[in-house]
Amino acid sequence: MTFELVGKAEDVVKGSVATASVDGVDVAIVHADDDRFYAVRDECSHAAIALSEGEVDGCTLECWLHGSRFDVRTGEPSGPPATEPVATFPVEIRDGDIYVSTTPSNGVMP
Repeated sequence: MTFELVGKAEDVVKGSVATASVDGVDVAIVHADDDRFYAVRDECSHAAIALSEGEVDGCTLECWLHGSRFDVRTGEPSGPPATEPVATFPVEIRDGDIYVSTTPSNGVMP
């Protein structure tokens, strides 16, 4: 599995989202309330809007346009209007740096 360096963990405070490009795919890097980092494709599966512009609540990321919410651990939507999951990517923290895999972990193609 190939990982790309996307930034410093200290730059993404808990409850916030950062953006990066991983192997040509825009991803949202989420520092969730469980103090872990997650990466999801930065596009709502319902309306093709940047999820990184939404809000983090626990381990969910809410799309600002229509309110679709996605579990950042699995990519699954928790209710309408979205019905399709978003791609999730493995994240590793190495010496304070955030690395994101170029291969989705949930089988959803970016």
